[in-house]
Amino acid sequence: MKSDKIIYWVATGLTCLIFTFSAGMYILNYEMISGFFPELGFPTWLVAPLAAAKLLGVAAILTRKVRVLTEWAYAGFFFDAVLAQAAHVDHGDGWLQLSLLAIIVTLVSRIYYGKVFGA
Repeated sequence: MKSDKIIYWVATGLTCLIFTFSAGMYILNYEMISGFFPELGFPTWLVAPLAAAKLLGVAAILTRKVRVLTEWAYAGFFFDAVLAQAAHVDHGDGWLQLSLLAIIVTLVSRIYYGKVFGA
């Protein structure tokens, strides 16, 4: 169905944009991000692997070459966003974070991935 494909591509585009932006922030503003991670309860050594995993996840979702990698990318994005949201809420930043949008668009993208590609 054409509307399913439109919903899939909009949600997937937003998902990939959010996680690419996040990885870019981790790389380009490493000092600031690594200073902020401990405040949220995460170790600073996690910044570089997360940036790499986010970029690899975007590639896996956009190429859809290996189904298991695509599924792992969706799972990784979902858990990353859920943990980020929980950390921000725990820190007192409130609910309206980019991570909440990331949770929503990741779920919509994955649901419509199944509808459009039969996964």
